[in-house]
Amino acid sequence: MTLIFRIVMASWDLLLEASIFVVFGLLVSGFLKVFLDPGMVARHLGRGRFASVFKAAILGIPIPLCSCGVLPAALSLKKQGANNGATTAFMISTPESGVDSIAITYALMDPIMTVARPIVAFCTAAVAGIAENLLGYKKGARLQAPDLKCPVDGCCDGTDCPSEIHKHHHSIWQKAGAGMRYAFTDFWGDLAAWFLFGILLAGVITTVIPGDFFSRYLGSGLSAMLLMLAVGIPLYICATASTPIAAALILKGVSPGAALVFLLAGPATNIASLTVLVGILGKRAAALYVAAIASCAVVFGLLLDMVYAALGISAVAVVGQASDVIPLWLEWSAVVFLIGISVKPVGASLGAKIRKLIPSKAADSNPPTDCGAT
Repeated sequence: MTLIFRIVMASWDLLLEASIFVVFGLLVSGFLKVFLDPGMVARHLGRGRFASVFKAAILGIPIPLCSCGVLPAALSLKKQGANNGATTAFMISTPESGVDSIAITYALMDPIMTVARPIVAFCTAAVAGIAENLLGYKKGARLQAPDLKCPVDGCCDGTDCPSEIHKHHHSIWQKAGAGMRYAFTDFWGDLAAWFLFGILLAGVITTVIPGDFFSRYLGSGLSAMLLMLAVGIPLYICATASTPIAAALILKGVSPGAALVFLLAGPATNIASLTVLVGILGKRAAALYVAAIASCAVVFGLLLDMVYAALGISAVAVVGQASDVIPLWLEWSAVVFLIGISVKPVGASLGAKIRKLIPSKAADSNPPTDCGAT
């Protein structure tokens, strides 16, 4: 089996696993577009360098989205007026936590880890969001104006028609239909090429790193956490799927702090999400995003080990036979659907790049004939 084939198969497996969560994230983004009042988003998540970040971090904790699925939802919030710090905080707290991952953490691990996970996710999101707002703050800069136009059919501009009146213009089914059309066409068109390119890069990373890397080289202490961090950042794994792995690592001798680093870094970062993040918020915000996750994961990992040691608790996890939560037929349906809606935007993106290259090549091969003419 050639290396290229293995990379392609690894990328396909990642796409198959991620697709259902991406589709769910697109649905969330579409529903946010039509059901969430953009004026409210601008008021709560667009103003203030601190309060907006705290609100976004709290909003993201219970939502069960992975690092890829959160991207469309976060971009939807940004387009409705959320500032960069609030968007960053939402993108961190959401994949690191969730009602599903909290429940499975309690089932497979222990109450201390169950409580620590969402608390650390909130703190990490707050640090990254506040840093982005402080470093990116420009005095006198204009706030992004939210789009108040009716998202269903543009029947009003949102200024002359109060929301109390406009909310009766369309039924819930009309709004849901408009949200899905927006999510799967215009919205996904902004993300498709970045996401699929990131999936390919994630397949390369997954193929190159040995499968027994964790059990062979990880133990306890700062070095183990840094190593766990270096491996967890580029890999794709959702919060729920990372929980039984972390529990198994604890059983093999990995400290709970090092396991927490994996639970934070793994779900919140991967090559696919980082490539899209650069396109959404820019390189500085992406660097702050990774730096905040890395530093907070290690600091809180060390603190968690101290807590276990002070309480005299041995972090032994009882892990049962894990079963896949998502049926295979649903994963295949999602990946086929996602590929189907990606053909047009990816084709348009590639076509645009090709058209940019062809004229330049043609110009180089056909230099002007009148230069130096007498």
